[in-house]
Amino acid sequence: MLHPIVTPTIGTLIYFLLVNSSFNSSQRLSVLGLIFVTTYVIPLIILILFKKFKMIKSFKAESIKERKIPIAMMIVLFYLLGNTLEGITNLRDLGLLFYATTLGLIFIYLLFSFKLKTSIHLLSLGISTGFFFVLHTIYSKSFIIVIIVTLLLSGLLASARLHLKAHTPKEVYLGFLIGFFCPIIIFYLL
Repeated sequence: MLHPIVTPTIGTLIYFLLVNSSFNSSQRLSVLGLIFVTTYVIPLIILILFKKFKMIKSFKAESIKERKIPIAMMIVLFYLLGNTLEGITNLRDLGLLFYATTLGLIFIYLLFSFKLKTSIHLLSLGISTGFFFVLHTIYSKSFIIVIIVTLLLSGLLASARLHLKAHTPKEVYLGFLIGFFCPIIIFYLL
C-alpha cells in the first residue's frame, strides 16, 4: 500500500475527499482513472517489458544502472501528467503535485551521478507530506491530520526499508527531504 507506484492514486483520492471542487463524482473518477493508468498501469507495463528483455534483473530494480531508464521514463510521464492536469480548470493543485514529483525524480536521477540510490518510497511519501503542507497554505485549511499520518507512515516505511537493507539511512532521509521540499519549490516557482 505504501509502494511509490500506488502513492499518487491514493494522494489524489485523499485530495478529492478533503478539498472542495466543482467536479462531480464521474469527473473525479475520470481524473483518478487517468492518474492510475499513468502512474500505475504504464509503469507496470514498462517494468514487465524491461524484465522480459532482461534490462532489469528483478522488479525491484535494485542497482542504479537498472533504475536509470525507468526513472527517466517516469520523469517524462509525470511531467506530461502535470501539464495535462494544470491545463484543466480547478486541477492546478494536482498539476503542482505531478510537477513536484517530476522535480523529485530529476533530483533522484542526478544523485545517481554521486552513486546514491535515494529511496523512491520515501520520496513519494515526502512529496505527499509536502503537498498537503502546500495545500494548507493555499486554502488556509488545516491538513494537519494528513500531514501527521504521512509523517508516521514515512517513519514506518523508512524503518522497513532500513530493516530490509534496501537503503542506507542517508538514502532514506534524502528521499524524504527531497520529496518534502519539491512541492514547496514548485509552489513558489509556479
